[in-house]
Amino acid sequence: MPRQPEPYDSPHALQRTERPRGDALSPALLTRVFHQPALIYFVAAAENLSIREAARQLNVASSAVTRQVAQLEDALGLALFIRENRRLRLSPAGEILFRHARRLPAPLEAAVTELEMLRGNRTGSVRIASVESIGLSFLPRLIAAFGAQYPQLSLELAIGTAAEVVERLDDERADLGFGFITGDPGRIEMTVRREVRVGAVMPPTHPLASSARLTLADCLEHPAAIAMPEISIRQVIAPFLRRMDRPLPALVEANSIRLLVELALSGRYVSIMTPLGAQDEILSGELVFRPLADEGMPTNHFGILARSVSALQFAPAVFYRHARSYFEDLGLPASR
Repeated sequence: MPRQPEPYDSPHALQRTERPRGDALSPALLTRVFHQPALIYFVAAAENLSIREAARQLNVASSAVTRQVAQLEDALGLALFIRENRRLRLSPAGEILFRHARRLPAPLEAAVTELEMLRGNRTGSVRIASVESIGLSFLPRLIAAFGAQYPQLSLELAIGTAAEVVERLDDERADLGFGFITGDPGRIEMTVRREVRVGAVMPPTHPLASSARLTLADCLEHPAAIAMPEISIRQVIAPFLRRMDRPLPALVEANSIRLLVELALSGRYVSIMTPLGAQDEILSGELVFRPLADEGMPTNHFGILARSVSALQFAPAVFYRHARSYFEDLGLPASR
């Protein structure tokens, strides 16, 4: 929605003294109103904050938009727009209705997608956002299994930081996300959650590999690699770094989980991370993972992120069910 609303075509077009009515119509009558063009015209006006622009997009007269919006306001008994200085802006009631009304086409679009699939056409797409560590570990196999079962559905995958995954979901540039939540996620929820320990990744020949109890301070006695602040794991260990009773040694800081894995594989560095992103190397024995035993060290929560599972269209909903099942059966080193 544009921040600066455009002037509407007539300062008197939506002004009434005796309307809207004082109360709403009955639910049965309201349903009939909602199934008329009124809601479509309202959404167009709300998106553009201009009766004239809404009319242009709908290819109808401005008076038709004005009449339909007035009918909807009268049916609800509430003003949907605030008219001031020849400009429109949504009223609190208009904000609520617009938030819900813009999602109404989704079920019909999902129905069309299912019908196209019944016809055998390749249709439907899922936009996925993921943090790098999940993208490096089990996500490729999850996607491969999904693609084998649903070859007619397209997948779009974007890799970013945990904050970028939440941002993509919030901006509706992604349908589902895989990642961590370290701050306020706003309207994004973690619908399926797993926990994993924070620890050290190193070759089995490293002096710390056989330690029965390993702390962050123990790791920093050796050349160490840690994530840069934009990677979520750094936010978890940052308070423990600040509590060190001595100056921090020289560290390698990287903004890539894959680089932390490669640094551990070099044999020189112990990388502070979760096992996510190094699962294959841990399973093969090239690397070992040792959880950190620092008092108060939290587990890292990761999982499937979404705005609203119930509002997912057909293709994202199919992928979500597949991913949820995969997640629940997922075996992870040092998970709880």
